[in-house]
Amino acid sequence: MEEQNHIASAFDRDLEAVQAQIMKMGGLVEDAIRLAAKSLETRDEPLAEQVRAADTAIDVLEAEINEKAARIIALRAPTAVDLRMILSVMKISGNLERIGDYAKNMAKRTSVLSQMPPVNDSTGAIRRMARLAEEMLKDALDAYIRRDADLAADIIARDEELDQMYNALFREFLTFMMEDPRNITACMHLHFIAKNVERMGDHCTSMAEQVTYLVTGAHPDEARPKADQTSLNPRG
Repeated sequence: MEEQNHIASAFDRDLEAVQAQIMKMGGLVEDAIRLAAKSLETRDEPLAEQVRAADTAIDVLEAEINEKAARIIALRAPTAVDLRMILSVMKISGNLERIGDYAKNMAKRTSVLSQMPPVNDSTGAIRRMARLAEEMLKDALDAYIRRDADLAADIIARDEELDQMYNALFREFLTFMMEDPRNITACMHLHFIAKNVERMGDHCTSMAEQVTYLVTGAHPDEARPKADQTSLNPRG
């Protein structure tokens, strides 16, 4: 019995360390979203470069989390419930890494767009989208730590709002390009950025689904709402 208690406490310590890294990674990704959107709206190229450089730390954390999670599985022989927890950690870290990549991609296009005339209030609209994605991410991390399935369900529902914001922007970009061909290059870049933010929402939703799985042992019964009307491609 004493040996079993020792193994259990060692597992708890290992899991606590990994979860601390998840929260650290989540904080870096939240910063990346906010700063990438700010650099786009204010045409701040040094800030955009800061976002691109910071992505390395996010990638390093994901690698460390996966390595530690694999070690826990190998050394601690977790039960089915504990194994579900470890697998959720790995999937959440993967979602965070992808969101960080999308923020980096936003920042990469800032230097190009800063050399072009603004297209209406497109960058402000993208920043509002990014703020919603950032809030979804923060809540997804909170839901994970608190094991809050209700909050997770709310995040899944909110993804539809982000999709609708993206759809509205997509239609605006088409209008701007048809009205003036000189807008085409800028609108193409802005469209890719808006799509990146929409995909951030998808990954936040995926994190929320992992919380549901972690709490209930099953994925959400209903197909998640998806209001992106611009593509029939399956989710990546």
